Amino acid sequence: MSRSERETFLADLHVGVITVARDGQAPLAAPVWYRYQPGGDVLFDCAAASEKIKLLERSGQASLCVQNDVMPYKYVTVEGPIVVGHADDELQRSLAHRYLGPQVGDIYLVSVSDTARRVVRLTPTRWRTTDYTALAARLMAAARA
Repeated sequence: MSRSERETFLADLHVGVITVARDGQAPLAAPVWYRYQPGGDVLFDCAAASEKIKLLERSGQASLCVQNDVMPYKYVTVEGPIVVGHADDELQRSLAHRYLGPQVGDIYLVSVSDTARRVVRLTPTRWRTTDYTALAARLMAAARA
């Protein structure tokens, strides 16, 4: 993928999977709602008491993978340093609305209002991408033949 293609793909609506190192164990991989604007950082939030936040604070770096789960398959993985900050109501609201829509998003926000949150900012320093669009077209053409 070109830089523009990968950034547009990452900015599209996907559930991401964040991966962070764990001492003496396999890395922790967990789904996250996120926000990204081309050229910027990836933002997501997590429960302040979660293992995810503790590991992110300890490691200071993470990776995020997003994908299409139907043909044509594509994925983008970004890796880089992270900074954990204080809760951000605007980010939490924008994520709930992005993934659930305004009405259900607001209901969700009320349901988690007593959960302390932290914001994570991942700065992409390494990108890995794959786009199987051309392969999918060839496979479909061969199947029709």
